[in-house]
Amino acid sequence: MCGICGWVDYERDLEAPAARRELADMTATMACRGPDDEGTWVDGPAALGHRRLAIIDLPGGRQPMTLQDEGRTALALVYSGETYNFRELRERLAAGGHRFETSSDTEVVLHAHQEWGRKDPRDAVRELNGMFAYAIWDSAARELVLVRDRLGVKPLYYYPTPHGVLFGSEPKAILANALAERVLDADGLRRALTFTGNTRNAVFRGLREVPPGHVVRVNREGIRELRYWQLEDTGHTDDVPTTVRHVRELLEDTAQRQLVSDVPLCTLLSGGLDSSALTALAARHSSGRVRSFSVDFTGYTENFVADEVRSTPDSPYAHAVAEFVHTNHTDITLSTAELMDPAARAATLHARDLPVTTGDLDTSLYLMFQAVRRESTVALSGESADEVFGGYRDFFDADTIAADTFPWLAGRMLNRDTTRPGVFDQSLTKQLDLPSYVADQYRTALAAVPALTGPAAADPHERRMREICHLYLTRFLPVLLDRKDRMSMAVGLEVRVPFCDHRLVQYVFGTPWSHKTFDGREKSLLRAATADLLPESVVQRVKSPYPSTQDDGYERGLRAQLSALLDRPDSPVAPLLDRDALRQQLAEPITRRSGVGARFQQEQVLSLDAWLTDYQVTVDL
Repeated sequence: MCGICGWVDYERDLEAPAARRELADMTATMACRGPDDEGTWVDGPAALGHRRLAIIDLPGGRQPMTLQDEGRTALALVYSGETYNFRELRERLAAGGHRFETSSDTEVVLHAHQEWGRKDPRDAVRELNGMFAYAIWDSAARELVLVRDRLGVKPLYYYPTPHGVLFGSEPKAILANALAERVLDADGLRRALTFTGNTRNAVFRGLREVPPGHVVRVNREGIRELRYWQLEDTGHTDDVPTTVRHVRELLEDTAQRQLVSDVPLCTLLSGGLDSSALTALAARHSSGRVRSFSVDFTGYTENFVADEVRSTPDSPYAHAVAEFVHTNHTDITLSTAELMDPAARAATLHARDLPVTTGDLDTSLYLMFQAVRRESTVALSGESADEVFGGYRDFFDADTIAADTFPWLAGRMLNRDTTRPGVFDQSLTKQLDLPSYVADQYRTALAAVPALTGPAAADPHERRMREICHLYLTRFLPVLLDRKDRMSMAVGLEVRVPFCDHRLVQYVFGTPWSHKTFDGREKSLLRAATADLLPESVVQRVKSPYPSTQDDGYERGLRAQLSALLDRPDSPVAPLLDRDALRQQLAEPITRRSGVGARFQQEQVLSLDAWLTDYQVTVDL
């Protein structure tokens, strides 16, 4: 796991001192992602920067890494992530005559591109199983290739310039170059204020994400995005028992692959089915006792009040799993003061780079990862199991299923109504027309859903659930993965997500919804595949999302900050607000509310104001 960045300019020699200084500045912004080492490589129009978090082959995996051909550099690579099947690929490549100087997966990726990707880089990328984002420069072709993994676990951004491109693991790397403008336009604000997972729009004007499952080819002719993977209809024919057995086989294989590490490794354990199953599998395949960590809030378990999305606190279940599978467990308990700490909130915004926030969920995740990093360098997370196996309650709500929009916007989990102006200026919201933007994004997302084949194609409910599963995997999951990556890499912690193994995701996506709910509940396949590994209380537990503090003191803190903001008419967010509406909202009594949506708009305003200030953004609507 690392941070990468770089620059290609076909009209400029980047070996010049001024250009090298800008490359050094870009690379320095990635220090949090790679605290162990740094390196740069420049050759004419191409410049690559790398910050390393050493996980595998600690002495031998330095980057940028080059591959020589007759004494000249043929390929140069900067790589972030993990390729879990690198040992098998290494054997294949060695059998074909390739010679290796290190034991790192990075060198395997480099040779894979030499062997299979010189004509079409997608042929090499399809051989990889892992989470990764990397850039490879082909010296002979004078071409840069940017690659992102299939599910979008690792981030990668790019910014077209008049004569080439800037790229980086995070926007901050790109913004360190003078060619990148810090401008927020109307379309960027639409992206910031909605939850649509639009990779074509990265908030800053001109900034793009490399979409999951894509490569971006950059040469003198221009920039092209090319898809190398997408979810497909597989015409699933396995019966339920066979499907359950195969899911278990895939989970066992994935867990073993992702336990490979030359540094301390742990699991993130919430006590839900996903993280508990993963922790049990890790314990099953580890030679020593697994460390596990949970997040909690002061007084949360003792004073827990059930709401629409959370019926139980996590701690009792996490402790039951830790005892059942014999992990070395630690609770990380956070106070409201820690969640409201200005330094922690600023660090969270700096990690995000964008005014896209989930409030205390972001901050608590950052603080938890900070504590975990003191003990471990790699953590396994159960993220994505809900999207893969159908775990959210919205999957089972008839009104949400029937809604003509993204299900998480219609359901109870987020409770984010984009059709109302709320505390934002009404003329601004009319100009932005967020309902039309969301509707357009929804139609675009639906158009990408592969059609059902076979008997299931005649069932309207099966067709609709196929759409909903695809929406969650392609538009909702990438947002959660980005949050986890940013919060973890901000403290130099690598978080792996075994449920994102593309073989598992594709297989389960292809199963009928009736298979996914064969026992009448959520995540039927995962429960059946791992029930023997877990205590019965966890097997039967109803889904409970990542916790959010229930302390009213947290919302009082938010309101105090918003009141102070209203007293600053020169604040950058002020022109975007309906100040009377915000004052009216702040005058309402604090009541027990549910989910992320209760405080979302307040968090959104504070985040947007801090972002406009800290990043010196010009607003051009």
